[in-house]
Amino acid sequence: MKDFVHPALRREWPLGLDIATAVSFLAFGSAWLRDLSNPAWFAFLLVWLLSVILLSAFRVVRHAESLATLVGEPLGTLVLTLCVTGIEAMLIASVMFLGKGNPALARDAMFAVVMIVLNGMVGLALLLGGLRYHEQEYNLQGANAFLAVIMPLAVLGLVLPNFTQSTSGPTLSRSQGALLIVLSLSLYGVFLAIQNARHREYFLAPGAADEGGKAAGRHDGSARKAIACHALLLGAYLLPLVYLCKQLASPLDHGIHVLGAPPALGGFLVAALVLSPESLSAIRAARVNHLQRSVNLLLGSVLATISLTVPAVLAIGLVTGRTIVLGLDPASITLLALTLILSTQTFASGRTNVLLGAVHLLLFIAYLMLLFD
Repeated sequence: MKDFVHPALRREWPLGLDIATAVSFLAFGSAWLRDLSNPAWFAFLLVWLLSVILLSAFRVVRHAESLATLVGEPLGTLVLTLCVTGIEAMLIASVMFLGKGNPALARDAMFAVVMIVLNGMVGLALLLGGLRYHEQEYNLQGANAFLAVIMPLAVLGLVLPNFTQSTSGPTLSRSQGALLIVLSLSLYGVFLAIQNARHREYFLAPGAADEGGKAAGRHDGSARKAIACHALLLGAYLLPLVYLCKQLASPLDHGIHVLGAPPALGGFLVAALVLSPESLSAIRAARVNHLQRSVNLLLGSVLATISLTVPAVLAIGLVTGRTIVLGLDPASITLLALTLILSTQTFASGRTNVLLGAVHLLLFIAYLMLLFD
């Protein structure tokens, strides 16, 4: 029977596991998740869901990377970034509104994304690339464009709510939340127009040809079929993944509560789970001296997270009437400020080296220490 199955389909066995798990939880999930007091049963369900979600996320990234290759840069990187950000937004919304309703989870997850990516992953990519190539080049204009949008949106979403007076606590009023939604989406829309149309060359490696333009011109019949196939499989993985993300809410929330872990750990786990495939892709690119792709992936994921997750969560809060906590505590604001300032220094010369990577990694270690202590 194996000989009658196309080899390409055999490689997609995780899709069968993804669908089977989704169908199983659709049929029996409410009973399975009703009582998680048994540690062995809780561990089994948590490991099962995490494994399937992570495996599916890697396959999503694989097909998104294939699409990226076919359509060229920078549009290809944008496809990958939006897929990962979509998974993250689904996880955050599920855990927030289907678990015990941690109102600060979106804030913790977004802050974790900034710390993991701008310090942990950027530091590791620069360190590994610097050890192998001494110095690596990237397009300075593209990096500056990313940071020019990341910085104001990060401050507006994660710092400003601490200082507004229309509500008590680090939250925004309905009108302020609606305005932040419009500002975030509008600014991200302008950025996408710059990235994929008006100034596409900013996001290509120095001296590289316009891959997106060339790709658009060479899409013959076979290439179009490949694009359609990868897009179809991408959607096939994402649909059950949406449902499984919802099922993960209860065991994840239960585990943090039972272990007495810091509430911010939930946001960190969500961010680490979703970012792992994209981060590995960025590190692989840095190790083969494609630093521009790493920069596009890493800075793009931070920008997409802040630009799209904040509006999504605020919109859900406005519709459901739930309180969304966004403002960071003073220690986290200090780390955020250090990270943004350091990032502007790192991406200020068009070249990177080992020292810059080491500094980012040390700041990431400081974040981890404050997370658990």
